[in-house]
Amino acid sequence: MSRSRAGHGTQPLKKRSHESSANRCEDTFPPTRKMAAPLLEKLSESLGSPEPAVRLLLSILIGYPFALVYRWFLFYQPAPVIHLFHIFSGLALAAFNFGPQLYHSVICVFVQFLMLRLMGRTVTAVLSSFTFQMVYLLLGYYYTATEEYDIKWTMPHCVLTLKLIGLSFDFYDGGKEAPQLSEEQKKSALTSVPSLLEVFGFSYFYGGFLVGPQFTLRSYQSLVARELTDCPGKPPSSVIPAMKRFALGFLCLVIYAIFSPSYPDSYYLTDEYEAQPFWYRCVFILLWGKVILYKYVSCWVIAEGVCILSGLGYNGVVDGKHQWDACANMKVWLFETTPLFGGTIASFNINTNAWAARHVFKRLKFLGNKTTSHVATLFFLTIWHGLHSGYILCFTMEFLIITVERQAQALVRDSPMLTKMVNSHLYPIIYVVQQFIHWLFMGYPLVPFCLFTYDKWLKVYSSVYFCGHLFFLVAYLVMPFLRKALVPKKERSEKKQH
Repeated sequence: MSRSRAGHGTQPLKKRSHESSANRCEDTFPPTRKMAAPLLEKLSESLGSPEPAVRLLLSILIGYPFALVYRWFLFYQPAPVIHLFHIFSGLALAAFNFGPQLYHSVICVFVQFLMLRLMGRTVTAVLSSFTFQMVYLLLGYYYTATEEYDIKWTMPHCVLTLKLIGLSFDFYDGGKEAPQLSEEQKKSALTSVPSLLEVFGFSYFYGGFLVGPQFTLRSYQSLVARELTDCPGKPPSSVIPAMKRFALGFLCLVIYAIFSPSYPDSYYLTDEYEAQPFWYRCVFILLWGKVILYKYVSCWVIAEGVCILSGLGYNGVVDGKHQWDACANMKVWLFETTPLFGGTIASFNINTNAWAARHVFKRLKFLGNKTTSHVATLFFLTIWHGLHSGYILCFTMEFLIITVERQAQALVRDSPMLTKMVNSHLYPIIYVVQQFIHWLFMGYPLVPFCLFTYDKWLKVYSSVYFCGHLFFLVAYLVMPFLRKALVPKKERSEKKQH
């Protein structure tokens, strides 16, 4: 269940407290950041949220005025002017949130540009880009890590890392013949060398710099060329679609703000939680998991609205209707209603999952084994999120859950008795039971993902007797026997032949 959630890493050799880190950086913040500090401090106190979180939310919201400035004043301007606007607006957001630490992103973007120019369309360039960007990100995790969730420069940098690695792949694909490319690659392949302004504008575009979504340089070039609009030659009629996504994102934010104080991560580590009955501890994981995800849902949906307002979200015409979902990172209705773990993954952090599928999973086709490619992709997403043991456990659990669910789906599909049952009047009851299991064990892998270190997640999992691991491990071991008992021999032999 890939999530665009960076800002984590392993514990450094010396633990760094938030307070000391803030003191070290205080004198180096720009004047505007210092002037805004008292106002932000009062705002964060009134909202009951940490100041970095308030800065991040304001920065996402500022994308809407930026998009309006682009529509009203810059839409017809030459490409260099638009690039400069995107560069300076993105740098301003970086400075507002992270002060002088914005230099990390500047270095990586500039190095990536040099690689494109000097190494050309070569495998060496792709490997060099992948290695440099990932090593830089992982070192950032290592040297800035604490045991808590911190909003720091590594958070947008993980988004940028995927952008820049993807850029190297797309540039490499641009040197291939058309028959060698998939339809997906043809849409993103770069046929010419991008300019320095293009690369920086693409990297710092205010609609995707902080929390995503992922998009290609080709899409960005189409935006600057005024091609992403439903009104040829004019700004897109995207205000209403953008406001709809903003309203939905704001609703999710309100839900999170109301319920999150009742479900803090820290409660897991208290004696009170451990003293609760087993059923209560499990239900707490279920409700906590639902609430905690609204933090990501709200940010992504609000950011998507910015992309739609600017035009980047335009996705052509389907069945006579203009589509604005090119930058959709969430399918909220599917996310809320699906009883399947696979459905949750398909609805959550869509662009990051699509990036991993396009640039990792599908490019490992030469291995000749989907399971190996799947494991390699999950391993990449694990280290991309950070170096804590919790990430490894989360994605390992995800792999086990998805494997069992696919086996269960195949069992229901191939068994006449089970197929008849799910198509009968019993389905509402089956749906409720399935949804309870889904929500419970959706929160279960999130425990190590959010608590990071083994001493914390081990304490929580021990308190619920590793019920999720046992449930899916037993299901995995029992599934072949159920298949033998419930699927006719003829069906089984046909499946083996296929």
